[in-house]
Amino acid sequence: VQLQAFGGGLVQAGGSLRLSCAISGRTFSIYAMGWFRQAPGKERDFVAAITWSGGSSSYAEVVKGRVTVSRDHTKNTVCLQMINLKPEDTAIYYCAADPTYHRGGSHPTAAYDYDYWGQGTQVTVSS
Repeated sequence: VQLQAFGGGLVQAGGSLRLSCAISGRTFSIYAMGWFRQAPGKERDFVAAITWSGGSSSYAEVVKGRVTVSRDHTKNTVCLQMINLKPEDTAIYYCAADPTYHRGGSHPTAAYDYDYWGQGTQVTVSS
């Protein structure tokens, strides 16, 4: 599975961005797709996840209500729509794929759950 994230950029606080992740390869093997972010000097944090088949999603508390994750089987893409962006949202955003089923259909939220990673796209929110 190969992933390529794009759509980042510079936006003012309160603005919106839509990130996309193009997926190629063995897409049928994917259980869930996730978005993570990493600010300078900080760990890589979970943002959102969506199951590839069923489309159920989960979000980190810090972004809940401002972020929506979606997937499109026909285009093999996963998107992250972000609104009301804040300066603390500034980070490199990564998409990732987890091929392993999680019991009960739960959403993987740990970086170590994901086997495949895209290269990241920079999101900068100015105050």
